[in-house]
Amino acid sequence: MASRGRPAAVVELTESERHTLERWSRRHSTAQSLSLRSKIVLGCADGLANNEIAADLRCSAATVSKWRRRFVTDRIKGLADQPRSGAPRTITDDIVEAVIIDTLETTPGADTHWSTRGMAAKHGISRESVGRIWRAFGLTPHVVDEFKISPDPLLVEKIRDIVGLYMSPPLNAACFAVDEKPQIQALNRTAPILPMLPTTPKRQSHDYVRNGTIDLFAAMDLATGEVITDLRPDHTAKEFIRFLNKINRNVPNELEVHLVLDNLSTHKTPEVHRWLLRHKRFHLHFTPTYGSWMNLVERWFSALTTKKLRYSSHDNVKELTADITDWIHHWNENPKPFVWHKTADEILERLGRYCEQINPPQ
Repeated sequence: MASRGRPAAVVELTESERHTLERWSRRHSTAQSLSLRSKIVLGCADGLANNEIAADLRCSAATVSKWRRRFVTDRIKGLADQPRSGAPRTITDDIVEAVIIDTLETTPGADTHWSTRGMAAKHGISRESVGRIWRAFGLTPHVVDEFKISPDPLLVEKIRDIVGLYMSPPLNAACFAVDEKPQIQALNRTAPILPMLPTTPKRQSHDYVRNGTIDLFAAMDLATGEVITDLRPDHTAKEFIRFLNKINRNVPNELEVHLVLDNLSTHKTPEVHRWLLRHKRFHLHFTPTYGSWMNLVERWFSALTTKKLRYSSHDNVKELTADITDWIHHWNENPKPFVWHKTADEILERLGRYCEQINPPQ
């Protein structure tokens, strides 16, 4: 008996299309739906009827007919899923605007800032929705950044001097960021530290015993990231001069030496001035008052703290010294310099914008 209905569309494949469909149908990583569609089109191209393909692939004849027509119309790209509209929005632009305005301009009663639960209760939405709105607009009511404006009368000159040294160092010179990390404590917990386990973090007692302190001097080469260090019982001017002598021994005689320092009184004593008069190749660059964040060696101290000191335990200063020395040795085997990106103009422009906010023109 002759078949009824419209005749099935004829599928003819180019060599490239057949290669792509065969690859999709065989690959295990291909989505199962795309693999099935590829096999349907290959069957159609081989001249099989819809019912035969459906029986062979264990799907309905309607499915075969659908993907036959889709391929004939749109070719390979027609086998991909069409974008779907998704669920209709339940939160209107007015609600989003109200959440933003309340976050920026109001407080919830006696509290200092909104929580997701409080904001959700006020506007009748979920706290997850409030969180998504805050993330989309970069709002963090629970976060406060601290700052300190430098009163240094040479603020602009010092910023330009140090940033210029970082971003355009002088030729035939070695540049170092120098500072001390004082009073590093040899701490030991009052109970054994329990190791990390699946689903359980490493655990240690809250209280500890102090077993002495040590001071660390560090000079980080701005070009290579390699660090010259010295561990001393304190950080007096005498110890600082000893560290300057160590830097002097480690830098070839033909190079000038530029040091970025903070305004610690130890760095400015008469003894240090006399030492500098005897070592003309040394040039000191001081950060602005309250501007030690501009000293790149502080970033290295942060790495030492987070990667070694914060979770270490030591019974005495000797153990602490050996641990720090070993960590520094491994750092210098593969040093990584820290790169300064902000120009002096960008720093000063940002400072200027802040000053205009707190001191608006009358």
